[in-house]
Amino acid sequence: MVLKTFGWSFAITALGLAFAAWQWGWEAFGVVLILSILEISLSFDNAVVNAGILKKMNAFWQKIFLTIGILIAVFGMRLVFPVAIVAISAQVGPIEAIQLALDEPERYEALVTDAHPAIAAFGGMFLLMIFLDFIFEDRDHKWLAWLERPLAKLGKVDMLSVCIALIALLFSAMTFATNAHTSTGHADKTSTVLLAGVAGLITYLIVGGLSSYFENKLEEEEEHEHEEEEKAKAAGKPVSAVGLAGKAAFFLFLYLEVLDASFSFDGVIGAFAITNHIFWMALGLGIGAMYVRSLTVYLVRQGTLDDYVYLEHGAHYAIGALAVILLITIEHEITELITGTIGVLLIAGSFWSSVRRNKRLELEAAKGPAAKA
Repeated sequence: MVLKTFGWSFAITALGLAFAAWQWGWEAFGVVLILSILEISLSFDNAVVNAGILKKMNAFWQKIFLTIGILIAVFGMRLVFPVAIVAISAQVGPIEAIQLALDEPERYEALVTDAHPAIAAFGGMFLLMIFLDFIFEDRDHKWLAWLERPLAKLGKVDMLSVCIALIALLFSAMTFATNAHTSTGHADKTSTVLLAGVAGLITYLIVGGLSSYFENKLEEEEEHEHEEEEKAKAAGKPVSAVGLAGKAAFFLFLYLEVLDASFSFDGVIGAFAITNHIFWMALGLGIGAMYVRSLTVYLVRQGTLDDYVYLEHGAHYAIGALAVILLITIEHEITELITGTIGVLLIAGSFWSSVRRNKRLELEAAKGPAAKA
């Protein structure tokens, strides 16, 4: 099972590291390996959240996620995205941006640093909305019940998540963006942060809203599946839910890709602390992204989220922490070590709570028959 799920990741790792050593030497081999580990450690919470969405898709769309999705993740976010940032910031074409990355890596890094406030605002708002919508929803399982019960009651207020997110954006813009760090010192990035943050919010509302709409439609279709089949047979017209399922899966897939992009911001920006070489960066982060994809599918097929019910809670709290960190980094630098550690601790805590819950249920189940006897 492990080899089947992670086989491609193992193969890409071996080929990627071998290519780096052959093309650029052992220094490149070490840098690519470090970047791979960095991406995996920063994105474990991404895999847990992705698994919660991916388990709603059928096997076909899971394969799409692992094939086309990984191409988007690796080439789109880890290679094209940094180049696009530089092209927009420097107002040059993509070819010139790539040439700049190869010939003037210091200037290339400076341009990406200048664009960081906008990136952080967009990604921070998108991730913050994911976290807020999660904690304001009333769920059967509650990890931190003392906190989640009152928040679930507050969640009945319409548009509360959007209001809180906009307040957070205004606070960030007025507090951090006025003295945002750039390659030339300090600059007022208030308008940039506001525009990017609103764009992140709109992106979440559009993609998340469409995916939720089609997901609900799909659930309604499944509930009435037998009734529809009977009507179709009586009328002599076969009824298929393939089209509806396709729409639902497509928008869930689109939501996953935007989610992955938001998670990738800190990894891409953090990679510049290790290297300015665009191809080393793309190779290392791409290998890490492969493992995140494989881990997502593994969690789905093993039913891990069903067995450890608080894992999803821990991952969403990690998302909330990452959103706050991204907004803070508009002005203040926070190392990826802190970001990764917070995420790991939250997920580890939720896993431990899930194990304790399972043991308690096992003891209660064992006491039941004994009491009857």
